[in-house]
Amino acid sequence: MEQRRDEGTVEDLCKYRIEIAKNDLKSAKLLYDNEDFRGANNRAYYAIFHAISAVHALDGHAYKKHKDSIANFNKNYVKTEIFDRSLGRKISDAEEVRHASDYDDFYIATIKDAKKQIDDAEEIIIAVEAYCDGRICKQ
Repeated sequence: MEQRRDEGTVEDLCKYRIEIAKNDLKSAKLLYDNEDFRGANNRAYYAIFHAISAVHALDGHAYKKHKDSIANFNKNYVKTEIFDRSLGRKISDAEEVRHASDYDDFYIATIKDAKKQIDDAEEIIIAVEAYCDGRICKQ
């Protein structure tokens, strides 16, 4: 019996990661609506992480450590002004909030922090999707 082997392109991987980012954002909003602000912070951060991973996919890159993924995104896409510098700051801030939400015993996740985390994730996903669509269409 022949074994089926699915193979995708970097464009497929990029689109898949954007969909994962959107699903994470949807989860963040549900958690927010249910007043689970720690959980909302976590999911919003992962929405951002998966979005920037979509950009990396187009260049054939993947990073095991989040800090490496963020550092390389900032170096290759923010510092070079492909993405606005404000997005780089928002990504770093989101990582800090997520880390505090997940690991600091006495961190109190506020409605304000969670709302900002979600809004930033949405902004980043929109920017990343536009960038990726532009690159995919040019190929």
